[in-house]
Amino acid sequence: MQANELHELAVTATKARLLALDMVHTAASGHIGGSLSAMDILTTLYFHTMKVDPKAPQSPDRDRFVLSKGHCTPALYAVLALRGFFPVEDCKLFRSIKGHYSGHPDMKHVRGVDMSTGSLGQGISAAVGMAIAGKCDKKDYRVYAVLGDGEIAEGQVWEAAMAAAKYHLDNLCAFVDVNGLQIDGATADVMPSEPLDQKFAAFGWNVLKVDGHDYEAIAMALERAAAEKGAPTVILARTVKGKGVSFMENDAGWHGKAPNDEQYALAKADVEAILAGLEAK
Repeated sequence: MQANELHELAVTATKARLLALDMVHTAASGHIGGSLSAMDILTTLYFHTMKVDPKAPQSPDRDRFVLSKGHCTPALYAVLALRGFFPVEDCKLFRSIKGHYSGHPDMKHVRGVDMSTGSLGQGISAAVGMAIAGKCDKKDYRVYAVLGDGEIAEGQVWEAAMAAAKYHLDNLCAFVDVNGLQIDGATADVMPSEPLDQKFAAFGWNVLKVDGHDYEAIAMALERAAAEKGAPTVILARTVKGKGVSFMENDAGWHGKAPNDEQYALAKADVEAILAGLEAK
């Protein structure tokens, strides 16, 4: 990937982080920590890898994306808006009764959303179904999903993993956002999930590991996933919960809490400083 492409991804992801903060603060509700940790993954998918057209969001040949950790809509909506699926101004309607931008993805009302999710574990199952449909229809689109590492404790995730391997869904690529934290604390304390690489490998998946904030590493892993034949791929992305906001980083307390006015000002200043540094280059 060229240096200018990497720079553009960094700028876009930083702008998306600002949007996510705006949404959660305006609504006084939402899941900011995991949205910030997954932002670089979603940005790379939508602005570098996925075949999508904001002017034709229902194209049968498009790549599909499922946010299996469905509570992190501040990340998804921000990226979709910046990609042009709907006006950025609409983000102000996040969790508002005046709009349809609810706390979990809504495929019926929000342009660009391929699957309504929220009940943890069900998103990856839907992604498996989409990938099977692609195989049956002899389509070459790919299906992507993002799960949380807390979500991995759901048994349905592993049922989906078994099905994906059985049907050799090499058109399916799932990310696990491994930020190590969930609503009740560290995943290692709540319900240990490691070693995730060995578990997915045992279920018949191709396993890759990346720094979830390294755009080039994410893009290269996605290329390797597309080249894999006969098996689904999981990309274990090590991330920082609350990435980009100094006092939110690695703090489970920011899993599903909105910042007050003072905290919002501090958080916005953190991210704007990052953006200013990028735009000065």
